[in-house]
Amino acid sequence: MPKKTKHRNALLRSENRTAYLCLIPSIIGLIFLTYLPLLEVFGLSFFSWKGNGFDTFQFVGMKNYVKLLTTDPYFKESVAVTVYYTFIAVVGSMIYSLIIALLLNRKIPARGFWRAIFYLPYLLPAVAVYLGWNWLYNINYGLFNFIINRVFGWPRVGFVNDAKLVAPSLALVAVWLSGNLIVIFLAGLQNVPRTYLEAAEVDGATSWQRFWNITIPCMSPIIFYNLLMALITNLQVITPALALTKGGPGNSSRFVSYVLYQYAFENRKFGLAAAVAVMMFILIGVFTVILFATSRSWMFSEGGDD
Repeated sequence: MPKKTKHRNALLRSENRTAYLCLIPSIIGLIFLTYLPLLEVFGLSFFSWKGNGFDTFQFVGMKNYVKLLTTDPYFKESVAVTVYYTFIAVVGSMIYSLIIALLLNRKIPARGFWRAIFYLPYLLPAVAVYLGWNWLYNINYGLFNFIINRVFGWPRVGFVNDAKLVAPSLALVAVWLSGNLIVIFLAGLQNVPRTYLEAAEVDGATSWQRFWNITIPCMSPIIFYNLLMALITNLQVITPALALTKGGPGNSSRFVSYVLYQYAFENRKFGLAAAVAVMMFILIGVFTVILFATSRSWMFSEGGDD
């Protein structure tokens, strides 16, 4: 074997060893902070435990899961509420953030200032945001009801007091908080090849045709990423219930994560709470698999076969 080839192979092996050594802290962190706790939660879901000593563990098998799927008064309805909220929040966030990103990608005065303004809500503490929106939504002295009642003369609206309106009202806050999606969309728009757009314009394509046939396909990997992140984030929603509604009115905002919180930290039923966590993990996994499975039909890859 030539000396150059031997030297190159030795250098490659050395680089591989260095790479593995650098990965060791991350691997250890994943094992101890993610995988082991996940396995512990899964194991705990087969026990009954109130957290008052390890000697009170009682193995119950599938009893916690059977209870959640049959007699539990909250779980099944919480899944429906969570999916409904997530659908509104994800669709609204994707449309809103893409429109804002398109506007901020244009040459407008003080563009940097407006980009910061739209990104700022994402940086604010979540509880403070929802408390502020609670004032806006207040049925007696809130700004929205002041405009509805005093300006337009319409009856007041119980945004978070009406079971039919509470999920869309909370989803609206999630849409307003989607500044991170705006930034990612903005970065994707700036990477759309100008040659494609200019060629289409020369061929007589309208602005809508250029947007739909060039910008959207080139942005599809970014759209997929934002859709995945928004889906996972909103399926784990809990802050609105903790800060505003406490799961009400009725069970109309009792999300799966809030049911988990109640069972674990209010009722001290840690085994049942672990079963809720496992079911939520499965729920997120199902939607994630569906998204990945359907993405090949619409996601464009410039270097791929599609």
